[in-house]
Amino acid sequence: MTKYVKTILFKMDTLGDIIRKQREEKGLPLRIVAGFLNIDQAILSKVERGQRKASKEQVLKLAEYFNVDREQLLVAWLSDKIVYELSGEEFADKALKVAESKMEYKKCKNA
Repeated sequence: MTKYVKTILFKMDTLGDIIRKQREEKGLPLRIVAGFLNIDQAILSKVERGQRKASKEQVLKLAEYFNVDREQLLVAWLSDKIVYELSGEEFADKALKVAESKMEYKKCKNA
C-alpha cells in the first residue's frame, strides 16, 4: 500500500480500528500490547472497540511500538475526540469551520 492510500485509510478509521489492524497484522495478542502499555488487556480491548479513550501518552507509545507515523495516530486520536464531543450537535459542521479559521488565525498571529 502506498503512503497516500494508508493516509486516506487512517483518516477514516478510528484510533481503535488502527490499533487493532496493526496488532492483528503483526500477529500480536492483546495481552502483549497491553503489557507494553502497562494496562490491562480488557482496557486495550475497549480502546480498540471505541468504548474507552486512550491517553496521548499511550498513543505515542503505540506509534513507537508499531513503528507507524505518530502524526497519523495523533490525528486519528484527536479526530475521535472531536467527533465524540460534537456528535449529535446541530451546528457541529459550522462550529468546525469557525474553529478551523480560528486555528489559522492563531498560527498567523503567532508566526
